[in-house]
Amino acid sequence: MHWSWPPPARAALILALLWVVYVLLWTPGPLSLRALGLYPKKIGSSLVGWVATRTLPASWREPLLGRFAGHYGINLAEAEYPLADYPSLQALFTRRLKPGLRPQESAAPGFVNSPVDGRIIASGRIESSTAIQAKGLSYRIAELLKHDPDAARFEGGHFLTLYLSPKDYHRIHVPVEGRVSAVSRVEGELWPVNDASTGHIPRLYERNRRASWTAVGTGPCEGLEVAAVLVGATHVGGVVIDPRWLSGRVLPKDGGLPVNLLPCAPGEDLGTFEFGSTVVLLLGGPKAPDWTPGRSDGAVKMGQRLGAYR
Repeated sequence: MHWSWPPPARAALILALLWVVYVLLWTPGPLSLRALGLYPKKIGSSLVGWVATRTLPASWREPLLGRFAGHYGINLAEAEYPLADYPSLQALFTRRLKPGLRPQESAAPGFVNSPVDGRIIASGRIESSTAIQAKGLSYRIAELLKHDPDAARFEGGHFLTLYLSPKDYHRIHVPVEGRVSAVSRVEGELWPVNDASTGHIPRLYERNRRASWTAVGTGPCEGLEVAAVLVGATHVGGVVIDPRWLSGRVLPKDGGLPVNLLPCAPGEDLGTFEFGSTVVLLLGGPKAPDWTPGRSDGAVKMGQRLGAYR
């Protein structure tokens, strides 16, 4: 039996095939990254998120979660509870640590402590309103802070990009002593944020879904303004600001909220990643030119000093 497609269907098929060829041949980066351009990342991330939150039968938890933890090298000895006490994969990912495992380094003039366990993959000075994503690729601070009307105050300051791998602890903590001024969220894409992506996808952090938390430094941090931008990724759709900073309000899907200068201290809860991703830390304000990084690359633990006034 001969099957004849109507002209509109043939035209749609031809356009779809041309789009596949374009993505695979002309999108920059390795083939795996080009192929990801065809993957429905938001739908896939939603599905993975749904599966991760399903409650596991008690008898499945240790074998399934244990195999997952072993595959990625998660240090279960640091987890607050025994493995069997985590009802789902998401609960394991958003686990807290045993009390006292991540002490904050002592206060010093202009101190900024790491908000996460992770790896510093980029750092430098903010110049011409841009920061560096990777060698040869930059992004715009005003676009990263889409709902902040005064992103120019970070000009001449510093940026540090901290990447969290699947093995890392996934809670984000306050890096400075200060008062919180605003929170926001941007509904964006969900490209991965691994080395291949940061090195090939232009303006990756501008494009991806993200949430921002901004504070004005007080006490020893007087003269600094700090923004922590939680960048989502493929299968990491959950970029969650801690409810304390929302004061009972709902953070818009794409918008911002002022915060009535609530006090914050290093180590307090700032937010959570549902699976791993990246935090871009921006340092601005009148004394930002006096701030000097003590760490500019490599692994870092939450609470360790990133820099201070010189």
